[in-house]
Amino acid sequence: MLKPAAMSTPQPVRGTQSLLGEDADRLAAVVSAFERVRRLYGFKRVEVPTIEHTAVFARTIGETTDVVSKEMYSLEDRGGESITLRPEFTAGICRAYLSEGWQQYAPLKVATHGSAFRYERPQKGRFREFHQLDAEIIGAAEPQADVEILAFADQLLKELGVDPLLQLNTLGDAETRGAWREALLEHFRGHSSALSDDSRDRLERNPLRILDSKAHQDWPVIDSAPAIDEYLTGEAADFFGQVTEGLDAAGVAWERAPRLVRGLDYYRHTAFEFVTDKLGAQGTVLAGGRYDGLIESLGGPHTPAVGWAAGIERLAMMIDAPEPERPDIVIVPLGEQAEKEARKILTGLRREGVAADMAYRGNIKKRMSKANAAGARFALILGDEELASGEAQLKELGTGEQRKVSLDLIGQAIGR
Repeated sequence: MLKPAAMSTPQPVRGTQSLLGEDADRLAAVVSAFERVRRLYGFKRVEVPTIEHTAVFARTIGETTDVVSKEMYSLEDRGGESITLRPEFTAGICRAYLSEGWQQYAPLKVATHGSAFRYERPQKGRFREFHQLDAEIIGAAEPQADVEILAFADQLLKELGVDPLLQLNTLGDAETRGAWREALLEHFRGHSSALSDDSRDRLERNPLRILDSKAHQDWPVIDSAPAIDEYLTGEAADFFGQVTEGLDAAGVAWERAPRLVRGLDYYRHTAFEFVTDKLGAQGTVLAGGRYDGLIESLGGPHTPAVGWAAGIERLAMMIDAPEPERPDIVIVPLGEQAEKEARKILTGLRREGVAADMAYRGNIKKRMSKANAAGARFALILGDEELASGEAQLKELGTGEQRKVSLDLIGQAIGR
């Protein structure tokens, strides 16, 4: 009789990760800090779907961007609809702003976090399923909204101990952007033979994206390109001035980055990145900008908005290792009756808010080893003698000090 073939062990999908212990605690510490600062700044917590109609992202991220053309996880569902796993949060939040009637709350300050998906080459700090923090202010045209969202980001990063540099630029208003685009187009056309293949491909479609080129051969041409300040309208210059004055008043340090751009036409005024070299080469840990025309691309009315996103994995790599979670007390029962009583005590302690566990395998030496390995402050030793007397042996594991405590007053005895 033939033996059935051994089943192969399933492996994780490339670009995904399963985390335990400190690795999981690091992500949780980033999210915990985000939630704390979110509340301080009055940003409401929102949840949006992991899946959206593909058109939501195609219309807001841009049909020709790499995200839409190469990186999105899209599928046709059983109803024939094209559905996409979200590659970012902003588009879904703006869709919800329109379809869920959130306009009534404008100006609306919202924040969220969770998984996002992009098919790209996995590398350090980058995954195909990754996690993002996201914050948006929708329906506010004032420069102070930009200051508010930047102050939120700055405080969050400082509380995490990352303390990067804020690089800041203005993209101006529609008139500014249009005039600058034409100037860039003329400049890059005049030097097209010196540009990389990618930049020549972008030239007619979106010359602003050439400014963000990583190809070294493009850099001399970029360095000689006209700067946006030459085309700023008075209104756009005043807007940027109010943003920088507000940041100075809020104590947020910044550096002008005149080549920092956002390629899509709906971006206006403020563009920014928080950068650090804490992971080696300088990299961006949080980025965003003002996108006053995005909601119009979804069929809504003109709606000013500004927001940012940050990768949780990259931030988690840069923070100090958080303190591991430890139980306050581990119960060490000796015997069948003691185990039954220990279960009652365990339930009672947990209901009192005490982090408690039980060592129920092996001899007393192994059970005490488990209590020590868990990092517990105390071990409660419970046997037949203790059950009869109504008092158990409470051992403080850090000092070795041991005393008897009433089974009814354990929580009080350990200071909880």
